Amino acid sequence: MKKVAVILLSAAFLSVGFTSCRDQEKELSEEEAIIQEMQAEGADTKVKSDDGDTKIKMETETKEVKIKTDEDGDSKIKVDVDN
Repeated sequence: MKKVAVILLSAAFLSVGFTSCRDQEKELSEEEAIIQEMQAEGADTKVKSDDGDTKIKMETETKEVKIKTDEDGDSKIKVDVDN
């Protein structure tokens, strides 16, 4: 009976160990995805914070993105593309 308990306990520890080591990428929010995209394009970034509101403005030669986040965590995203 001891062998069965030891085997089950070992199997439980091994399964937890292998599943916790998996690479788990979190899904990016729309806001985070746009910020990463603009940074990859080499955008000029300006960040302003006051009274719990955050404003992020990013510009490249052909694209301008403004992200405004209020105290509640609600975000407004504005994208202007010049053709």
